[in-house]
Amino acid sequence: MKNLRTIVCLLALTLTGKVLAQEVKFGKVSKEELMQETYDKDPSAEAAVLFRSKKIRFEYKEPDGFRLTTYVHERVKIYKQEGFDYATVVERLYRDNHDKETISGLKAFTYNWESGKIVKHKLTKEGQFETRLNDYYNEEKFTMPNIKEGSIIEYQYQIHSPFYWSIDEIALQYDIPIKYQEVSIKTPEYFVFKPTMKGYLPVRPQTGTEGGKITFTNKQRTGQYTTTTTYRNSELNYIVNVSNYSMKDVPALKKEPFVNNMDNYRSAVVYELQYTKFPQSPIKSYSTTWEKVIETIYKDPNFGGQLAHKRYFKEELETLIGDRTDEVEKAAAIFQFVQHYMNWNGMLGYYTDKGVKKAFEERTGNIADINLMLTAMLNEAGLDANPVLISTRDHGVPLFPTRKGFNYVIASVVLNNSVVLLDATNKYTKPNVLPIRALNWNGKLIRKDGSSRTVAVMPNRVSKDNLNCSVALDQDGMITGKMRKTYTDFKAFQFRNNYNDVQEDSYLDNLESLNVGMEIGEYNVKNNKVVGKSIMENMDFTMEGQVSKVGDKMYITPLLNQAITENPFKLDQRDYPIDYAYPWEEKVVISLTLPEGYQIETLPESVKFGLPNKMASFIYKIVAKDNTIQVLADLKMNTAIIPAIDYPNLKELYKKIVEKEAEKVVLTKITADGVKDTTAGSR
Repeated sequence: MKNLRTIVCLLALTLTGKVLAQEVKFGKVSKEELMQETYDKDPSAEAAVLFRSKKIRFEYKEPDGFRLTTYVHERVKIYKQEGFDYATVVERLYRDNHDKETISGLKAFTYNWESGKIVKHKLTKEGQFETRLNDYYNEEKFTMPNIKEGSIIEYQYQIHSPFYWSIDEIALQYDIPIKYQEVSIKTPEYFVFKPTMKGYLPVRPQTGTEGGKITFTNKQRTGQYTTTTTYRNSELNYIVNVSNYSMKDVPALKKEPFVNNMDNYRSAVVYELQYTKFPQSPIKSYSTTWEKVIETIYKDPNFGGQLAHKRYFKEELETLIGDRTDEVEKAAAIFQFVQHYMNWNGMLGYYTDKGVKKAFEERTGNIADINLMLTAMLNEAGLDANPVLISTRDHGVPLFPTRKGFNYVIASVVLNNSVVLLDATNKYTKPNVLPIRALNWNGKLIRKDGSSRTVAVMPNRVSKDNLNCSVALDQDGMITGKMRKTYTDFKAFQFRNNYNDVQEDSYLDNLESLNVGMEIGEYNVKNNKVVGKSIMENMDFTMEGQVSKVGDKMYITPLLNQAITENPFKLDQRDYPIDYAYPWEEKVVISLTLPEGYQIETLPESVKFGLPNKMASFIYKIVAKDNTIQVLADLKMNTAIIPAIDYPNLKELYKKIVEKEAEKVVLTKITADGVKDTTAGSR
């Protein structure tokens, strides 16, 4: 509790038991709502949810049994053009074989204030879209008509699911503020769920019970020659467990840079089925452990079964291995073969899509096809290789043991008594340099005997972006120079992925547009196609607009266009960690030759800043010798993740960096007798 505003906000949110349910009828939009120009609690909001209701119910229907129905009703106000995206609503619907989730009862309208009255526009079929995403998900999407600044959209629908044992995560916070919301979950006593809260809003539900009833209809036919059909109803009463979340003035989840996945920090509630207990039936447990999850995954024919297939690559493996005996050389040869032979089809997953044999024949497959193939080849070569299950950055971090917690698999191999991580789905990865999407906390390494261990997938080696520049400044303020830039590890990986397929002219044009006044002459890049080596860029350039001339003086920022000019961290406080994905260093060294006839009047001071526990450091060193100024700016993040508690320190560090790198070198013109010209510009 850092200030009164925070305390008031927390009290408003935690007093959920005293929030009275609001009756908001569909279609009853007021003139006052339409005339509202900004959201009073957050004037910067581009849109806001005025009302939200989500009701989750278990409904029994003969002969299918229980089904899960979710009732949705939302009313959203659009304040700015940037908020038009919220006029499109998307639902992902799961399917498994013949069972699938469906949507029904969709009603949706856009309301506008036109010619002094409320005009509503109905959603039509032209604004509704259905897409098959993959073998497991369909997407239902609708886009509201006649959207403009000031519009209100309102919609309601139901989602029907046969998968009653799986309640989707319920978001309690959006990217825009929510004025009022009601979320209600009612579960029969036969299903025992464990709710788990995530996020940073202090939310407490009201809980209680109520009665439920199932009516069974029995049909009976009697008679030998004349048949009579009779119907008899019987009832079963049961207890319904109720949880209600009523919340006012829910703040938006504000986006900040360097977050692996904002949904990891969004306030939400997750309901995990613990067990079921039906009348006259034993308890069936759904609670699980990581050991059970991993055992289930490994025994699946599309996972562990694929590791047993080896005949399809036998000839290629014999050619690769040859007479090699060194384990590192064998692993490198196999990894590079799979990496360049196979092509990723863009699909994630830890279960194979085509199967490794067919994927090998077609030279394309999903994540599991390629990396399980790699694991099998390493094992067949006599190496200690195992698959590693992970969750990608946009998939979140598993909160409890569940197969849904993973969506990706990589390979691991033990070399020189260390576990080395490999991913052959990208052409520019190398050992222990995985695609950025895969850098998400920890993974589960699975052994053949069913045992497992946790392995860190976050790197600890610092990736470097070093720039050396030698420039000369003339009397007119024009700069001529040479630059060399070196990239290592993940910095090199990202350069290759971002620019290797870009035409050189386009790359240089973009570089010039980002650095106003810069013109690049000769340019070359080395090792950008050679994975494992540092990339080196070399260029000659001229630059103008970096110098201000006032009378006899020149003012110049010694770091030129390499100075950090803006603090990337804007929020006063932050509840989630800063995630850079990997440790990094950005070092700039510039040697500046002064123009003839000028000497130094003012030089910034050298400084050194840092964060506690050596998490980060910044060195700024500037020296002058003869007619040359040399400046060093070295910013280093020694850890991939900085805890939220250190956010104020990091924000202050960047503030100091921006201020320091904005300081000017002041040059003064020298008179004919070799002293400063103190008359020019004087009164």
